[in-house]
Amino acid sequence: MNMEDIKSPFDGAVVGEAPVATLADVDAAISKAVSGADLWRHTPAHIRSAILLKAAALADERSEEIAQIISGENGKSLIEARGEASRSGEIIRLAAFEGSQLYGSTLPLDANKGTGLEKLGFTMRQPVGVVVAISPFNYPALLVLHKIAPALAVGNSVVLKPARTTPLTAIALAKCFTDAGLPEGVLQVLHGPGSELGDALVKDSRVRKISFTGSTATGTHISSVAGVKKLSLELGSSCPVVVLDDADIEYATDAIALGGYINAGQVCISVQRVIVDEKIMANFLDALKPKVEAIKVGNPKSDETKVGTLINESEAIRVENSIKQAVSDGATLLTGGARDKTIIKPAIVCGVDPKSAFAQDELFGPAIAVSSANGIKEAIGLANSTIYGLGAGVFTKNVDLAIQSAREIDAGIVHINWTPLWRADLMPYGGLKSSGVGKEGVRSTVNEMTEEKTIILHGRSW
Repeated sequence: MNMEDIKSPFDGAVVGEAPVATLADVDAAISKAVSGADLWRHTPAHIRSAILLKAAALADERSEEIAQIISGENGKSLIEARGEASRSGEIIRLAAFEGSQLYGSTLPLDANKGTGLEKLGFTMRQPVGVVVAISPFNYPALLVLHKIAPALAVGNSVVLKPARTTPLTAIALAKCFTDAGLPEGVLQVLHGPGSELGDALVKDSRVRKISFTGSTATGTHISSVAGVKKLSLELGSSCPVVVLDDADIEYATDAIALGGYINAGQVCISVQRVIVDEKIMANFLDALKPKVEAIKVGNPKSDETKVGTLINESEAIRVENSIKQAVSDGATLLTGGARDKTIIKPAIVCGVDPKSAFAQDELFGPAIAVSSANGIKEAIGLANSTIYGLGAGVFTKNVDLAIQSAREIDAGIVHINWTPLWRADLMPYGGLKSSGVGKEGVRSTVNEMTEEKTIILHGRSW
């Protein structure tokens, strides 16, 4: 098998190597996964849980090593990488618990006319079988574990295809499971070109579940070629944050200065569109600008760096050009936007036309688009104006307006007095409209990774 160098987005240094899989490897991996699924399905839940708890302990022990790998291959600051790595064990432990608690329910069959007490009905859940998990580069530990840990906990086998740029984190996490005693064939990692390996994985009839996080275009392609399978698709977004005229401006700008730029804005729930009531626009920008300008960018391994690189230079050039186009279309670059190879200074672009590409399309970079609104009705209309609907935030002190926003904004997650960039690993997570189908969050993923059966016991009347 050929090996491929994995390079740092910051300085191009080789940080490791990964074997490149072929189509023959895909076929072999799925064959092994079929056998692995049969073995793991028939392993009692308490044994599966014990192995996952050992894997969680290993992830805790190896947290600093995993953080260094994340920062090295992804380019995010070591501060952020350590935060991500530190959650790995917790996600696995949560999955071990939720995956062992597959409760069903009894059915009141005698409530149906013509049925007496001679029948018993109940539901039960079982693993789907072989799961293909396809994960993105931006959170190479968390978004891997949100897929594979619940899938393994309930008794599935998993073939994991991580992002081409960040396989080393996935391999390190997989080693935690195998070192904990996970049987052969239950978890496999395939690294290589997504266009080639991805199609082969999702089309294979032996695969019963696909969990994908990535672009809406790729998710649409997967849904068109996968066939009859269970799908979870976490796709694109252009998350709005509404700041109403009664909001605490200092509090709101503190949150936005975090939510728009963490991980260099390469987050599906990053703040992209800020919709500010026109009455407070000047005060809002005066408060936000110095906070954004204070964000330290640079070498991801420096203790002073808050925001590291984009994943590669072509992505940085794309974001730079998007900012320039927005300015060309009439917006104002209030601060930031300068590019140095893969680093872009955090940018605020104000006076953005809400219908422009800069507001409508997913940016996935360290810049926010600020637009104005006249009152709550117009603000909600602008919040709902894109094809996406993953996360949203609203800042207001008015409970009535908070409730109205929660009911009327079309997003899978609505935060009142915070930005969309907040996630608890146990909460349901997923979007509306073109932002995807299905939910992640460990308990929700357990349901997505299992099938429900209805069992009816037929007795005789007495």
